[in-house]
Amino acid sequence: MLSDQPAHDMTGYSRAADLASTDRVPYITQWSGEQARPARVVQKVGGIGYADELPMDRDERGVLWTRTPWRQGRGRPEFGRVHPARQRQAVTRLLCQVCGGAADRTAGGVLWLLGEDPADPGSWPDPLLTLHPPVCASCAVRAVRACPHLRGQDKHAVLRVSAFELAGVRGALYLPSLPGPVVAGVGFDDPRIAWVKAGQLIVRLREFTVTRLETAG
Repeated sequence: MLSDQPAHDMTGYSRAADLASTDRVPYITQWSGEQARPARVVQKVGGIGYADELPMDRDERGVLWTRTPWRQGRGRPEFGRVHPARQRQAVTRLLCQVCGGAADRTAGGVLWLLGEDPADPGSWPDPLLTLHPPVCASCAVRAVRACPHLRGQDKHAVLRVSAFELAGVRGALYLPSLPGPVVAGVGFDDPRIAWVKAGQLIVRLREFTVTRLETAG
């Protein structure tokens, strides 16, 4: 269930028309004023790095991340593009991917909204992987109402996730055997992780129950 689509496409705020009706740009959306500054990727011992690499270019696991300035609200929202640092922050701090506030959490778990058919959870892949950060209840309701791709019980899944973990990253994979980088999802236990310039975190949803928004609380 790991989609190739950018994470915020599931929120229901991926169109200019939706923005006009909601007056809200998803927290993890990248803005035109946040264009990444040029950074030359070079081969190093056992992987890749930047020619002018700084300590902040890597996370606590040593994974190289895409350089993107944090200038939220500057320029125009680039729907379809995800800001690497804000997606990473939303996932690790359990923030709503739409408003940036705390994701909804109850005794049953953290609220996740996925663009999948919940009719037959038994057919979902194991493990269940997603690029999407969690959501708060109010933003989830608005997303389902605003986005035709999510509207209707057969077009989205609402999950209460009680156990989850960071599984890897999605980004540009550079390998000596390849003529250029390719977009790929790579697990933290995969040796190729040293050859990735990450753009988004991948989350493994381990234990969850399927619910509905009207009963999500």
